[in-house]
Amino acid sequence: MADSAGRTATRALRAQAPARRAADALGAGRAGTRHPLVAVAMVLPLAVLLAVAFGGWDAVVLQASSVAGMLGR
Repeated sequence: MADSAGRTATRALRAQAPARRAADALGAGRAGTRHPLVAVAMVLPLAVLLAVAFGGWDAVVLQASSVAGMLGR
């Protein structure tokens, strides 16, 4: 019984291999954390676009000033 479980696991790993090769070719194969500044650079343009598009710029400025006040700046 244990022998068939091992073969099933090997078969499952072989089935994932093409997807893994495709992810590696696209540069998405690395798993890990990214630098916080990279995350900010990715999110900030979309956040600004949404704030301007929906008229929430004043709310964003108010929230940022509140956070800065709590941090003591």
